[in-house]
Amino acid sequence: MTENADNIRADVIAALTKLLPRPVALHGDTHIVQDLGLDSLAIMNFMLEIEDRFDISIPLDRAADIATIDDLVQAVASLVKQEKA
Repeated sequence: MTENADNIRADVIAALTKLLPRPVALHGDTHIVQDLGLDSLAIMNFMLEIEDRFDISIPLDRAADIATIDDLVQAVASLVKQEKA
C-alpha cells in the first residue's frame, strides 16, 4: 500500500488521539509538545508507535526539527519514500 500524506496524517492523528486525556481538535499546524501538553514519556511512546506503524526509524537530528503534525507527516512521508527506494 502506498502511503500518501493524507493516510499518514490520519494515522498520526489517530495515534495522538489515543494519547490525549480529552478530545482535542488536531490540525496540521498543531504543535505536538506545546499545544497538547504531553510529557516526554508520552512523546517517546508516540514516536515509537509511529516508527513501528510505518516501519521507519526517525533519526534524532530529524526528530529535533519536528514541531507540528505537518512536520511529522512530511518527515514520515520522506522516510517511507527512502525505505521504498
